[in-house]
Amino acid sequence: MTNLDEIDRRLLAELQDEGRVTNVELAGRVGLTAPPCLRRVRSLEQDGVIRGYHADLDPAKLGFSITVFAMVSLKSQAEDALREFEAAMRDLPEVREVHMLNGEIDFILKIVSRDLQAFQELLTSKLTPAPNVASVKTSLTIRTTKHEPGVPL
Repeated sequence: MTNLDEIDRRLLAELQDEGRVTNVELAGRVGLTAPPCLRRVRSLEQDGVIRGYHADLDPAKLGFSITVFAMVSLKSQAEDALREFEAAMRDLPEVREVHMLNGEIDFILKIVSRDLQAFQELLTSKLTPAPNVASVKTSLTIRTTKHEPGVPL
């Protein structure tokens, strides 16, 4: 873990809440002048603490009306089999998150789809036949009451 002081933590909290804030505005919020603020942000980027900047898009407004979580069990947990499955998931744009788990289920996937028919097509033609897949259990999201990317700072 990177050693962060209070100013670094405030910078990260501000950027996590509003990634498009200008450097001058950010500096003012954390009590710095612009040049040292920019140096600190660049340092956090170079250290990999800040991995990138992204727009938070509304899937429904872009035609992705459903979100599904898929619990995937694999036939083998050998490292080569895990990597092959992970590579196949990286090639599916609808699969937005892939998390390897400890326990009965090997992976949980977050999938967005235009509709149920499009999801069924993805499930039967790409996910279930993916390398090493033993079983897939899915749960359709009814409602999202909290969506807060990042970490608590």
